[in-house]
Amino acid sequence: MPSPISNSILSTVLGPTISSMRDRLEVASKESVTGQRGDVTQHLEGRIGKAMIAQKALDDLTLQRDQLSLRATRLEVAQTQLEFVQTASSGLAVELNTALSSEDSRARSLVASDAESSLEQIFASLNARHGDRFLFSGDATATNPLGSLETLLDDVRQIAINAPDDATFATDLDTYFNDPAGGWHQTIYQGSDNISDPDAVSANDPAIRQLIQGLAVVAIAQPDSGIPLLDTSTAPLQAASYDILSGETNLTNLRAELGLIQEQVERKADTLDVEETILTQAFNTLTARDQYEAATEVKLLEANLQAAYLLTSRISDLSLLNYLR
Repeated sequence: MPSPISNSILSTVLGPTISSMRDRLEVASKESVTGQRGDVTQHLEGRIGKAMIAQKALDDLTLQRDQLSLRATRLEVAQTQLEFVQTASSGLAVELNTALSSEDSRARSLVASDAESSLEQIFASLNARHGDRFLFSGDATATNPLGSLETLLDDVRQIAINAPDDATFATDLDTYFNDPAGGWHQTIYQGSDNISDPDAVSANDPAIRQLIQGLAVVAIAQPDSGIPLLDTSTAPLQAASYDILSGETNLTNLRAELGLIQEQVERKADTLDVEETILTQAFNTLTARDQYEAATEVKLLEANLQAAYLLTSRISDLSLLNYLR
């Protein structure tokens, strides 16, 4: 039977020693991989407050970076959709002026069809969203910003039919698009007039509204439209050409302003990168563990544990008779 002397040695000396080495081996193994102290509190002692401040600053930087990343993504999507809007109308004013100069009904029919196609693309682009958030609805981010294009064209067509002359048509059209009580605000634009997000662009922006206004007039001006005013006068279409060109210019300015915001976000992200590097170095100075040193300790602990297990095994095999010999 095992010696009571060996049992005493095992329980009072080797047992706690082996347990301690196991615990330390587990910690050192992690430190050799992570390069961080396993027990920062014990290592830092009175400097733990500094480490906590540094860690809080790093956590704050991570949050700020996530927010900046979200802003950058939304800005990029908005910029892309506005580019689609601008591309959709590109060259159409020149095409219209050429058709008016030639008095070619087929050319006029083609430009009217092109204008309607442009509007379809513009409405689709402005109704774009990022995730569950509509980007061009102001604060009403859960609402589609633009309603039915068909309704818009029907409204503009009716205004043209009812107008006895160019001046009346121009006035009624301006009221429709720019008066808060007009059809655009009451029926077509379904977003919010409030924009609390400084990065946001609304589908109700004057540049976008003016572009859509010009395109809508061209779209209803088919030679066989049955609208007397548009059959007898070119003034409404000339005004529409101006609105398209002016809207495109203002849209370019709008996109440039958005581009400046994108640059600011990018610069802020670069600043955060620098701050993170500095804070990480400061935090690592307090909490880092040399991985080579930790790996060396792991090897030493493994060797010591192996020796302890071997010694334990030999002592366990001793009998009282063997011990007395």
